Amino acid sequence: MHGCTSSTASFSQALGRLTLCGSMSLHPVSTGAAMHLAGYRALGLDFTYIPFAVTDVEGATRGMRALGIRGLGVSMPYKQAVIPLLDEIDPVAARIGAVNTIVNDGGRLRGHNTDWIGAARALEEATQLGGARVLLLGAGGAARAVAFGLAERGARVTIANRNLEKARQLAAAVGGTAVPLDGGALTPDHDVLVNATSRGMTEVDPRSPVPEEALREGLLVMDIVYKPMITELVEAARRRGATAVHGGRMLLHQAAEQFRLYTGREPPLDAMDEALRAQLG
Repeated sequence: MHGCTSSTASFSQALGRLTLCGSMSLHPVSTGAAMHLAGYRALGLDFTYIPFAVTDVEGATRGMRALGIRGLGVSMPYKQAVIPLLDEIDPVAARIGAVNTIVNDGGRLRGHNTDWIGAARALEEATQLGGARVLLLGAGGAARAVAFGLAERGARVTIANRNLEKARQLAAAVGGTAVPLDGGALTPDHDVLVNATSRGMTEVDPRSPVPEEALREGLLVMDIVYKPMITELVEAARRRGATAVHGGRMLLHQAAEQFRLYTGREPPLDAMDEALRAQLG
């Protein structure tokens, strides 16, 4: 009996020190959990991470307060729906109109968007964005976060989209310009090309969104698609002598910024990247 009591006490003490983080999505995946858990292990932090399957976003947000969950990543279709449920929104997240990260400070919930930071830092590993001339393909939710990230870093953004009106609306929001998404969109005037469309995804359309002959040496190409990690666009860019950044880098850096917000610690990028690569193959 004494041994059972002692064991229970130790278990309770361990739980008392544990900080819970996680994610809310309709269809949870293990990619984010793998990166965060690898980071916690590398730094010896008493944190854990659980991907939650959520159909009631309002209930999940109340549960975050009630249970003292420190941080939650937010996936579509909840990135807009959570905004009115929060106490405070980071200014850039408010301008983007989407929250992908919630931080709980003593019951006060603050919304952030780390997608734009992930995109900017992935590109900044290869170039300076201030003054760079960037052609951004797409004008959907992912493209919107990337566009605001580029604008925050001082890049000159041109948005190419099949629906030109959507491109114009996004361009107006970030002080950029809009062009139709066609074969003539990519010109030698651009320093950077970013694909923020679904083109390239295995389950959507694996083909590159731009013809290979439009790519050239000296161009920086980033594909935010990460399934597969090495897309046809990335392969074509490498063949043409361009610098290529795969979508895993954006995914890594957005998770790393979440890690900073949750833990207050500098994320161990190497450990998190290794876990990400193991997940994506």
